[in-house]
Amino acid sequence: MRQGSKLARLQQAGTVIIAAAGLWWCAAHWRDSRAAALAGLIVIWFGYALVLALEFIVLWAVGRRDPAPRPGAIELVRAWVAECWLNALVFAWRQPFRWRAIPDFLPSSAAQPSRRGVVLIHGFVCNRGFWLPWLQELRMRGIPFAAINLEPVFGSIDEYVPIIEDAVERVTRATGVAPVLVCHSMGGVAARAWLRVAGDEHRVQHVITIGAPHHGTWFGRFSHAVNGRQMSLGGQWVRALTAALPRSGNTRFTCWYSNCDNMVFPVSSATLEGADNRLVRGAAHVELAFEPQVMAESLALVTAS
Repeated sequence: MRQGSKLARLQQAGTVIIAAAGLWWCAAHWRDSRAAALAGLIVIWFGYALVLALEFIVLWAVGRRDPAPRPGAIELVRAWVAECWLNALVFAWRQPFRWRAIPDFLPSSAAQPSRRGVVLIHGFVCNRGFWLPWLQELRMRGIPFAAINLEPVFGSIDEYVPIIEDAVERVTRATGVAPVLVCHSMGGVAARAWLRVAGDEHRVQHVITIGAPHHGTWFGRFSHAVNGRQMSLGGQWVRALTAALPRSGNTRFTCWYSNCDNMVFPVSSATLEGADNRLVRGAAHVELAFEPQVMAESLALVTAS
């Protein structure tokens, strides 16, 4: 596990600044107008919910020609509410302050012979704190794991290959068998970038991707970050990645996707030809990683392999 996380420090600062700004506004305007004070506090603390709402509107508009099932209004509203809560929990608590709460668990293969391990690879603007519920479940079951931090945060996805390589080596060395990769969002294409360099597909038992932009995402065109632009829908980087990997290798992939994914859309871009593509209706982008069905069936793949 990397000893530091620049993203955690950025998100710690952001959380503290937003919290302080909201309290300052409320205190400064309380005597003049309690309504204005509370309204300003709500806008400062929960304004991100409006941005998320816009993402769901764009998802609905862009997905008209996508072959995946279209979401209904109730599905979209429910997904928006869930994503508002999870964004606050993940980006203002787990990642900034709890990313080191559960360290990697890598007992020696002598202690647990041939017990298959897991490498967890997070997505864009995330760190290993994203996976806390997964880490708790893996540790409770005694399944070896390593959860990594992909940095530089806004660098090229190709720069993450050595980080993934190190984690795969550590888990393989500890268990004696090839690991399963569990990847959310950008982590899915980062895993495929690692496979392109690693060459030997047998170094990994299975790859589980959750809301991964395998063919890019509509939002990628607006990103100013290198890794964000690489995930542009149908862009040069994702096309080169697809061309470099044989389609036969996709049989090692299970790809979870949702018709309410507010970050990766058109949502069928999260699927791969020849893979085990599994649709979950009504789950937003972050929410999808913590859906009980996704966690249960993914962990079943780990323990059965």
